[in-house]
Amino acid sequence: MPANGSRPVNDTPDLADLATVLLRTPTALAQLGPEEARCVVDYMRLVAFPAGAIMLREGDQARTNYLLLVLSGEVTVDKADASPTEVLSLSVLGPGNVIGEMGLLDGAPRSVTCRAATPIQAAGLSRDALELLIDEQPRVAAKLMVALSQRMAERMRALDDQLGMYGQLTAAMQAEITALKQAKR
Repeated sequence: MPANGSRPVNDTPDLADLATVLLRTPTALAQLGPEEARCVVDYMRLVAFPAGAIMLREGDQARTNYLLLVLSGEVTVDKADASPTEVLSLSVLGPGNVIGEMGLLDGAPRSVTCRAATPIQAAGLSRDALELLIDEQPRVAAKLMVALSQRMAERMRALDDQLGMYGQLTAAMQAEITALKQAKR
């Protein structure tokens, strides 16, 4: 996790309460109960990013061991396009969104770049903290892991739907190209 003077979220009661509420929103991990969410927050650290800062960098293999719950501000999510200078903007996320959960779980290189569009306050959960949570609160950790898995499954299903639409568009375009070629003959 970025070492920018982070401190435990529960050192700031108002932010701990906010993180507990946001962790249970549909854009985060709604499956957690209030006590479970507060337990997870107890293992998180408060981090801040200035506007323009890169929070997660696509392809980064070294800093993949944490996730972030956005507490305030907006984050842009971008994916490198085929050319090194082109970027595809995927979305803008705000408070209550979780980013970086795949890296937390599998340690693989980051798949997107997340940049602070505005100043950001976030609650971060490192892999070390997750392992401590697993040791000390195994039931809460199991529920957290199920919630993260469900969140990723939802995103995979949405991606599958998008790929299906892309396939339909590609087939329609190919049919038009074929019809235009035949009309020219």
